[in-house]
Amino acid sequence: MRLTENNKIKLLAVEMDAIRRSARTSRLDRVRNGTIRDKMGRQKTIVEEIKSAQLNWYGHVRRMDNTRLPQKVLNWLPQKRRKRGRPRINWMESVKKAMSSRDLRDGDWDERNQWQIVSDAGFGQRPETV
Repeated sequence: MRLTENNKIKLLAVEMDAIRRSARTSRLDRVRNGTIRDKMGRQKTIVEEIKSAQLNWYGHVRRMDNTRLPQKVLNWLPQKRRKRGRPRINWMESVKKAMSSRDLRDGDWDERNQWQIVSDAGFGQRPETV
């Protein structure tokens, strides 16, 4: 399933509502979301966790042999003509966008530990390796 902007907004709202309820803080208390996140120890949003899970699964599939079914499905291109108008963003485009925001390139998935560290790190620079 694609994660559209509308779905992201709804997910973030539900997540923040759940965090506020568990912190026993109402919107009427006028406490900022960042403050409540710090109080509850939730730095990553659910959208960031979904994107890192997508990248982990994508790396897992890319490391598979080309004869495996998930690899075939990932590389499959439909032969049917597209409808008129602007094409919808597909799952692969969102994965490529998440890869570029984390400075990942094709072939980086071969090193499993580094791929998982970078995909879980979130947006921005690669973490320093020791």
